[in-house]
Amino acid sequence: MVGREATTDGSVITSHTCDAWYRTWIDIVPASDHKEGEKHKVYKGTLHTSTAWSREGVELAGEIPEVSHTYAYLNTAYPSMNEKQLAIGESTFGGKRVLHNDNGMFLIEELQRIALQRCTTAREAIRLIGELIERYGYADWGECITLADKQEVWHMEIVGPGPGKPGGVWAAQRIPDDHVGIAANISRIGTIDLSDPDHYMVSKNVFKVAKKLGLWDGKEPFRFWKAYGNSRKPFSIREFYVLSTMAPSLHLSMDADELPFSVHPDKKVDVRQVLAFFRATYDSTEWEMIRNLKVPVRRKDAEGNEVVDTVISPAAHPWLARDKRALLNALKPGVVKRDRPISVQYCAYSWVAQLRADLPDEVGGRLWFSLDIPRLSARFPIYAGNLSVPESFRIGGEDHFSRNSALWAFRRANRLALVKWGEGRKVIEPVVLDYEEKAFDEVPYIEKRALELLQTDRENAARGDTTLLARKYLTRYSNAFARTVTQHWWELGDRLWVKFRWSF
Repeated sequence: MVGREATTDGSVITSHTCDAWYRTWIDIVPASDHKEGEKHKVYKGTLHTSTAWSREGVELAGEIPEVSHTYAYLNTAYPSMNEKQLAIGESTFGGKRVLHNDNGMFLIEELQRIALQRCTTAREAIRLIGELIERYGYADWGECITLADKQEVWHMEIVGPGPGKPGGVWAAQRIPDDHVGIAANISRIGTIDLSDPDHYMVSKNVFKVAKKLGLWDGKEPFRFWKAYGNSRKPFSIREFYVLSTMAPSLHLSMDADELPFSVHPDKKVDVRQVLAFFRATYDSTEWEMIRNLKVPVRRKDAEGNEVVDTVISPAAHPWLARDKRALLNALKPGVVKRDRPISVQYCAYSWVAQLRADLPDEVGGRLWFSLDIPRLSARFPIYAGNLSVPESFRIGGEDHFSRNSALWAFRRANRLALVKWGEGRKVIEPVVLDYEEKAFDEVPYIEKRALELLQTDRENAARGDTTLLARKYLTRYSNAFARTVTQHWWELGDRLWVKFRWSF
């Protein structure tokens, strides 16, 4: 999460990695008008459906009153951005078992969905989610969501109320406009200052439930993460890596009991730095998983002198499976260590969203999306004004291989690159960066042209013509980019099949 005064272009940034074997299909749900008295259906089980139109395993959890108009939104497994430049990231932290309550209606993804359908700002979304939890109950485990709009970004943590009646407990803390924050599967909110409503919002029962369940004695200073989280301290390697990299002047330490909730970066943050963080596996640091699996290779230089290069062992890559780590450590104890990187091999999809107040919503909301391992998959832009995604992105692939699913273009090529990582990375990683360069070269022109078309749309609308030229233009560009990247990854997979045909 990056506040608008901390970014180089004044955008507000939030992001998400869906690090688990959840559904990979995405879709854009259009805006809709509703009649008075209509009901909105709330579901459970949507995280594991196979296509945009399938409903296997989905159960109706209940119904709530519908509103007269809902906004269009990007329907990822955890719904992510709407047409009004409201974006929501997600990070599970689990919480304590005693807090879980199955009686509630809502799981976190449904709360995100309704907020995107009905809200235009982060604060509005926090209030709505809080009201829904209080009235209908929260049935999920401990979750963090990061809510961003064109002006600010908030970090919200939610847990169940414990046994008994439906309900929930939550706290939200704003990332200062000139700060950077991170949520990485650990409860982070500490002290709550109720005298500062501009930076803190909480449920009415935030202290009461902690005391009732014996999670806080009411005497020591209250810290949300200590009462409701399930870790010994509110950070791990990922939080430390991002915050210390953004603010090296603070001299943060992994040995600290607590890190700052957010930091003022030493330099303003460009969105491409955030994209680079999502590729991080801590290479060349003490936390690199394969730092002890590098081997010397002798060669002759152009003048015939012997040179010793340090290269990665053919058996090693940053995402070694548990059994391979165990085998290597059995051969040489301690040779492989496990510090969870930001880019993991079991990522379903990831995105980074920019919200920009100086642009109309259709153009200002820009989300950089990719499937599979973030380090090895190119991203493409999806705008708040987009009307659709390519058909291959509406088909998942968690339960079977399919040439019709974009997921498998990336998953196949990326897994083949790991067969001999030292060589495979040279095939894929340069292409990832080439597409990033291509996108950032092109989007200034694309957005300039979209702004011109928006003006034409406004003039046409005054005459009753609603052709949506700008939104169609952005959709064509975004979808063409996505199709090009997908096709390229199919071709990379074919190339790697041949390159490593004797290496299996």
